[in-house]
Amino acid sequence: MASTPEWTHSLPTALFDGLLPKLAVVLELTQKAEGTATPVAKQALLHATNDFKYALAQAKDYASTLAGGDLLVEEQDSVVTMLERLKQHKQQQLIQFALEVGSLSTIAIQNVSSKMEIDSTASTPFASGGQF
Repeated sequence: MASTPEWTHSLPTALFDGLLPKLAVVLELTQKAEGTATPVAKQALLHATNDFKYALAQAKDYASTLAGGDLLVEEQDSVVTMLERLKQHKQQQLIQFALEVGSLSTIAIQNVSSKMEIDSTASTPFASGGQF
């Protein structure tokens, strides 16, 4: 199976879409009342099983020739988890930034008000006890 499949230029969705119905046929044949008791039932089950195996082998062959897949599943999970944490962290930073920007106008107004109050109180004489 080292040869390059004929579907190298486009994704053969029909190949993958056909796997589930082929498996369903195998399962239906095994669940029938006659099971594998008759030669006809045995032959039908053998044919359906071989059909499924062949389609599955083609799908595996195609999947193994896809670009990428350099990481193990555990490594991919680790990267996905790290990216999700990074995304959450960035969202929190964005929320915090938005809150700070939104409160800047309130802070600026409060600072101007408090500076005015400080300035106005600083220019009035302190009238308790005469000590400075």
